[in-house]
Amino acid sequence: MSDLLDDPIPGQNTPEYTVSDISGEVKRTLEGTFGRIRVRGEVGRVFKARSGHLYYDIKDDKNVLACTTWKGQISGLSVVPEEGLEVVVTGRLTAFGAQSKYNLNVDEVAVAGQGALMALLEKRKKQLEAEGLFAPERKKPLPYLPQIIGVVTSPSGAVIRDILHRLRDRFPRKVLIWPVAVQGSNCAPEVANAINGFNQLSPGGALPRPDLIIVARGGGSIEDLWGFNEEAVARAAAASEIPLISAVGHETDTTLIDFVSDRRAPTPTAAAELAVPVRLELLAWTGEQGARLSRAATDTVQRRSQRLRDLSRALPRPDSLLNSPRQRLDLIADRLTPALERGVQNRQLQVVRLSAHLRPSTLRNLVSSRQEAARNLSSRLSLRPIQREIEVQRQTLSRLSERMSAAHTLRLDRMRQQLEATDRLRETLSYKATLQRGYAVVRADDQVITTKKQAAKHDALEIEFADGMLTTGQPQAPRPAPKKSPKKDAPDQGSLF
Repeated sequence: MSDLLDDPIPGQNTPEYTVSDISGEVKRTLEGTFGRIRVRGEVGRVFKARSGHLYYDIKDDKNVLACTTWKGQISGLSVVPEEGLEVVVTGRLTAFGAQSKYNLNVDEVAVAGQGALMALLEKRKKQLEAEGLFAPERKKPLPYLPQIIGVVTSPSGAVIRDILHRLRDRFPRKVLIWPVAVQGSNCAPEVANAINGFNQLSPGGALPRPDLIIVARGGGSIEDLWGFNEEAVARAAAASEIPLISAVGHETDTTLIDFVSDRRAPTPTAAAELAVPVRLELLAWTGEQGARLSRAATDTVQRRSQRLRDLSRALPRPDSLLNSPRQRLDLIADRLTPALERGVQNRQLQVVRLSAHLRPSTLRNLVSSRQEAARNLSSRLSLRPIQREIEVQRQTLSRLSERMSAAHTLRLDRMRQQLEATDRLRETLSYKATLQRGYAVVRADDQVITTKKQAAKHDALEIEFADGMLTTGQPQAPRPAPKKSPKKDAPDQGSLF
């Protein structure tokens, strides 16, 4: 040994070492004897220091081996150690003299067998399910026809070509591709960053925000697809505000992102089919709906027209409505002239009887007595009280006149509003509104013609449109007006003088 102390104590041949010498010799012996080794065991406690270094244990049923992965080595691990996971670690065995401990500096971690991977996947699945990330009410509906689709996948694989080809066949859309590694240690952080990056884009910006995200990868082993089972990817997909379709692996492959995504597609091609409808089918459906709408509108108009014709047949004819009033008018007109004559004769007789009692002397005496009475009353009356009374009455009359004028104005306004409302109702119920929709009224001899048979009986027809009247055919010569019977001479009323 090179680091011996000075001469040994007399009587003893055992060399003496310092503590640092022993620690250095142990370290060199361990590193020289074992070199780079692989160790299989179950992960015990896991601790990540503030410095970023990772400390954990690998154990079996009897012993524990302390392991260390430095901060710069963590990014190169394909699997991050978790407690209870059976792994195979690779690294160099070394010693830490400050604490008299030895440990394994690990730079590679692999899961020991597919069963361990499935156990880890099941553990993560239960954890995320307990947090409610798999709940159906959290899943967002997919947009029916997204304008922009974001695709998270490898830009050089066949997956992106299949998606673009399928979108072009069904309904071409704008596609934004975020290139990522789809396997290996960089897969999980790059996929999570891509999902978060699409969500941070501003709608309508220079790089528009997509309406739908597709996370896609082709088939492979569980080790190849393990990046999509990482917790970071699952949480990023669950937190995405943009609807997300997971299309990882083939139909039988299931990853953790499938449970938190809004929709799972068995293949990347199926994801493109879920993203957009078939353009030709949409055009055919739109045309069919338009035809159904046209048929429904035509049927409705025909049913309303038939209903209108049925109701019009139930209405009485205008002539029958006017017959009774015309008869009453004729009877009253016949009785009016004799009544006027009798009234005039009676008034003449009254005038004659009253004039017989009037004499000039009687009139003079009556006028004299009335003048004397007026003089007596005027002498007894004082003008000042009368003037005051007149002024009071004048003020009262002025107030009453103003109130009456205001009430009259208010009543006229109300009557005008009522008249306007009635006129609007009349316009609504008038057949003029029907003429505006393309209908017309046919008349002949001031009668409404409703059938072809009636129209054939007349030489001339008057057709009323919304913008005026139109006369067809040769109008008949107007019938001569009936001669009026000569009026009887009014009876001689006589003279009052």
